[in-house]
Amino acid sequence: MIPETWREGEVAVIGMGRSGCAATKFLESHGLHVYLSDAADSASLREVAERLSSANVAIDVGRHDLERIARASAVIASPGVPPDAPPLSTARDVGVEILAELDLAAMFLQDTQLIVVTGTNGKTTTTALLAHILAAAGGQELAAGNIGLPLIEVAAKSQPPRWLAVEASSFQLHDAPHLNPAIGVVTNLSPDHLDRYPSVAAYYSDKRNLFRNASAESVWVLNNDDRQVLELAEGVAGRHCHWSIGGTADAHYDRGTQELMLHGSRLLQRSDLSLLGDHNVANGLAAALAAAAASVERWAIEDGLRSFTPLPNRLEPIREIAGVLWINDSKATNVSAAVVALEAMTRPYVLIAGGRPKSDDFSQLAGSLQSCKSVVVYGEASSAIVAALQRSTGVIAVADFAGAVECAGSKARSGDAVLLSPACASFDQFVNYEQRGETFRRLVAAM
Repeated sequence: MIPETWREGEVAVIGMGRSGCAATKFLESHGLHVYLSDAADSASLREVAERLSSANVAIDVGRHDLERIARASAVIASPGVPPDAPPLSTARDVGVEILAELDLAAMFLQDTQLIVVTGTNGKTTTTALLAHILAAAGGQELAAGNIGLPLIEVAAKSQPPRWLAVEASSFQLHDAPHLNPAIGVVTNLSPDHLDRYPSVAAYYSDKRNLFRNASAESVWVLNNDDRQVLELAEGVAGRHCHWSIGGTADAHYDRGTQELMLHGSRLLQRSDLSLLGDHNVANGLAAALAAAAASVERWAIEDGLRSFTPLPNRLEPIREIAGVLWINDSKATNVSAAVVALEAMTRPYVLIAGGRPKSDDFSQLAGSLQSCKSVVVYGEASSAIVAALQRSTGVIAVADFAGAVECAGSKARSGDAVLLSPACASFDQFVNYEQRGETFRRLVAAM
């Protein structure tokens, strides 16, 4: 399965996160020489390098040796590495083959049927829902890809599962020529990662790579309420299935009866789905339709949806204090994700927003602030958010995240909620959105 040309030199792996390290171990176990590098430098990365270094594995921390990468037999990209990062640009310029870690794994999972989920928002929850439904049907609850578990770790198992739910980011899809989903899901599309893509069209083009190996046997599960999704999949070979929360489709939400419908009959009541917001009804319908396409029995789909609980950092209720519900939506790293959260709110609320902007237009939040009592902003995006929203609602700027949480608590009253939905990346004050969410939980727990 390993191309013989890869054995003629060394394979370069870019990024020392969990995926890059897993890919390095996998390649070394197949007898290949590996060069692993990361531009970041920290004590933890140096500890990882010490553990992984061997006669067959050379590692650079704090730099990429571009000349060495240009001589590599192939380059494996970790999920968070954008396509235009210097190591990948260097490899591309000299014609070195580049594969995402996801694609390397797909080459070795020939006997596993992949249900690959992509989109701008909702893909992690939809992937986790799918994995939960597959487990309800008797399988192992396993979700891989951009959701956290590297797909290459699944490929290394002695007995990979028959069906597997996989989350794929646009970066991963850019360099995934071998990825051939049995079922592909596109949740929605909106501008994102414009700090790393030259245009929205370039971002959408990478999403379209989900369909690059489409055939008559492929099944595509698509958001019928999203024109961009339908245009993306237009003319793609295979069977197209649709879900909708605004009309009738293969799976849809009946607002009159408040029921989730699948292929024309009731699946379960909305109240049986313990997730906030219409967007999570859409995620549930997408997962149900994909599971049905994988021949999962209806009872297992219903049981899986009914027993699923909210994921961390995604409209996650933390606790209620003196009648105020604290909600963690740290995963809302762009404006469109934050709008979804705002529209899911059923209580008056105080919004905490801010962080590092992603070239978004924060004025798009204004139309969803009807129930918002106040917006507390912090971080690098503070001035931009204040300028965009000061005519819509009260906006208070504070210096740091802890101050924002304290200020929001002082503005909320019994019956209200405090919603952390930043609409920004976390990198001005945190390592990632998970650390931001964990800090929020800790601050709330200490109240």
